[in-house]
Amino acid sequence: MSDQYDAIILGAGAAGMFCAALAGQRGKRVLLLDHNAEPGRKILISGGGRCNFTNLNTVPERFLSANPHFAKSALSRFTPQDFIALIEAYGIAWHEKTLGQLFCDGSARQVVDLLLAKCAKGGVTLQFGADAGPVEHRGGLFHVAGASAPALVIATGGPSIPKLGASGLAYDLARQFGLKVVEPRPALVPLTLGGDEVLFRELSGVSAPVLAKCGKAAFAEAALFTHRGLSGPAILQVSSYWRRGEPVGIDFLPAQPAGWLSAAKRAAPRQLVRKLLAETLSERLATVLTERLGIDGELGQFGDKALGAAEAALRGWQFHPNGSEGFAKAEVTVGGISTAELSSQTMAARRVPGLYAIGEAVDVTGWLGGYNFQWAWASAAAAASSL
Repeated sequence: MSDQYDAIILGAGAAGMFCAALAGQRGKRVLLLDHNAEPGRKILISGGGRCNFTNLNTVPERFLSANPHFAKSALSRFTPQDFIALIEAYGIAWHEKTLGQLFCDGSARQVVDLLLAKCAKGGVTLQFGADAGPVEHRGGLFHVAGASAPALVIATGGPSIPKLGASGLAYDLARQFGLKVVEPRPALVPLTLGGDEVLFRELSGVSAPVLAKCGKAAFAEAALFTHRGLSGPAILQVSSYWRRGEPVGIDFLPAQPAGWLSAAKRAAPRQLVRKLLAETLSERLATVLTERLGIDGELGQFGDKALGAAEAALRGWQFHPNGSEGFAKAEVTVGGISTAELSSQTMAARRVPGLYAIGEAVDVTGWLGGYNFQWAWASAAAAASSL
């Protein structure tokens, strides 16, 4: 005889724990399962160990999905302010770092402890460190690991960072129950360079404030050169939009006015071009760029036309990544269980009564900076209200 529950939730990450806690506090008998020995492993490493738990600038336009409207309902009903209120109710100090990104003053462990405390308050049964085994659906009930329930919530995330136990289980379960999956790919991930652009790997460790572009997406943040290619916030952001074969555009002079080089020549014609660039970029990067552009000399040596062409190249530099560092280094996954299969109000599968999907398992992916945590909280709250 299996243990009976109102809901079984697979995955004890941000979405799974929050959904379990909220449903438990609504009086539901909930079982939360995870194959990891401890819950919230991605939470613990997030934000440099301080958990970037939400973003004040959360709007649906900052999420990627085959259906850009899908996230609107859940995000509007559980906002960053709602989670901030919860954080403050548990006495967790926090601060805004930049661009609306909120972090714990202390440790990400505080967020995991908060979620576990809420689970305990809701009487949630926790089962960690054990393989759930096959999932079956018969007689109107889902059967998992010796337990059964009329509702099953897929909260197992995507395959990003497999060393933390991430896998494609969510997609396997979706396909088992006949749900479509939007092809998953790494997101918020460093990009790799090859061929002639290998030269830039010599700048490993050098960063610069840039405007990075891919298609219509553009992000004004720092880019970082690595021993494999490109990283840093600006690159991680555009990586979610990048497709193999596409270029990534970099504006190395986003803060400078048009005609900056020619104006500088008139003010100080004897100044070296690379010294001028080094005031905005690092000296190592300035040296490489001026050498590549053939302007490694004094400003006065070059006509306005040559300086204008060099400036245009610096504002529209194109890199051609040959790939990314893959799911091993990706913070999240683009793609996942198709939103066409789910209710935006409840996260319930339209064609399989009692089946739900939340968090990163779903084809909704946020920008860098706390957006994906906010989607976890919001989608979890939407599902919990329906269980």
